[in-house]
Amino acid sequence: MPDALLAPIRSGIAPPRPRGKLARLGDAMARHGRTIRTLQWLVVAIYLLLLVVPVLLPLPPRTAHLWNNMTLAAQFAFWGIWWPFVLLSMVLVGRTWCGVFCPEGTLTEAASRFSLGRAVPRWITWRGWPFAAFVVTTVYGQMVSVYQYPAPVLLILGGSTVAAVAVGLVYGRNKRVWCRYLCPVNGVFALLAKLSPVSYQVDAAAWEASRARPRPAPVNCAPLVPIRTMQGASGCHMCGRCSSYRDAIQLAARPPGHEVVDLAGGRANPWETALILFGMMGVAVGAFHWSASPWFGALDQMAAGALVDAGVLWPLEHSAPWWLLTNYPGQNDVLTLLDGAMLLAYIGATALVCGCVLSALLATAVRAAGSWSWPRFHHLAQALIPMAGCGVFLGLSATTVTLLHNEGLSWPAEVNAVRAVLLAGAVLWCVWLAWQIAGRWAGGIRRIGTVAGTALAAGASAFCWVLLFWIW
Repeated sequence: MPDALLAPIRSGIAPPRPRGKLARLGDAMARHGRTIRTLQWLVVAIYLLLLVVPVLLPLPPRTAHLWNNMTLAAQFAFWGIWWPFVLLSMVLVGRTWCGVFCPEGTLTEAASRFSLGRAVPRWITWRGWPFAAFVVTTVYGQMVSVYQYPAPVLLILGGSTVAAVAVGLVYGRNKRVWCRYLCPVNGVFALLAKLSPVSYQVDAAAWEASRARPRPAPVNCAPLVPIRTMQGASGCHMCGRCSSYRDAIQLAARPPGHEVVDLAGGRANPWETALILFGMMGVAVGAFHWSASPWFGALDQMAAGALVDAGVLWPLEHSAPWWLLTNYPGQNDVLTLLDGAMLLAYIGATALVCGCVLSALLATAVRAAGSWSWPRFHHLAQALIPMAGCGVFLGLSATTVTLLHNEGLSWPAEVNAVRAVLLAGAVLWCVWLAWQIAGRWAGGIRRIGTVAGTALAAGASAFCWVLLFWIW
């Protein structure tokens, strides 16, 4: 063996691992940090332009188009392209959006350079924030019609950005405390990133071997991930800063679902389960359903009739300011107090019914594997992440389809075919994950029973979207 290869072995240091294409890509990201930061600030500029300018302009007339009206262009950029495909990117390349493109991440980290440096309080680290923030922003967005009007966009997204900067100015130092704990979509992104086929992976043996060499300069992990013990991609922002650190970290491929099957069992918690079952598969369904649901219309009319019969007319005659409830008389778009109350009731009831039905089906699946176990229940809930993510993506992309249809571009058969394929693929992915997870607990008929219960849960969730796109 050549002396060049024997030297590391004689010194007790493992020879360097071969660097594949993905690893070299990660190394390139580490080397070109300045270029990434330039790109981040370019995204910030575009984000602020899309956020602020439409509010200063009059609402678009009916004859306006995407290519000649800034408000419509911004609406399409945010809700037609930006958010649907950011969600998709989480499944494909992990949280690269967070680490390379996200304007809020860039701004909160920049603000933290001038931070007071205070310790992060316990209330910020509460594990329920991802669920609570997702529910509040989703429901509030529907109340003020965030997908249709620029002022609510500035209020919700702009308010979130201001809060991110404020947190950066108070807590941490060169860190993204906001992103780690309080970002309204942090929980959703973390769940979807578990499905990613790529991640930064740590070689524990190489890390230990590196101790024999001089210690390199520390890496600033802005999202506060303990990189030495990092496993999985749910918390990693894929910024590339730690690539090749101690010759022990590299960007590499992994089996899709590895994190769900092999790691989530020891980490899944009730708040993640609530976000999956009651948030992404409950609240989100109600939020996207209500405006098209014949049930909502019937209940609203029934409630209105009951109030008229009782002589109580003020809920039908009064609305609220636009920042509490949709109120645009010039666009013939006003929600009365009754409409707002029914909207909240509909989304709440949908979330409760969907969440409870899915929980019951999962509980039956867990019981089929043997004795009851809460850790098993939370682990099996992770198998539904593909269906949860697919539903939210389809709901958001419906805005894409609507905006293109308004421009005269309509492919109903093709769009529905794509939706059907996505739903079927998501259900099958859930079944495959459930099969892998159940194999850790049981075999034979018990394993089949567990998978069958999970398949029913995934199918029930898919049916909610069949209602929206094919039946209603």
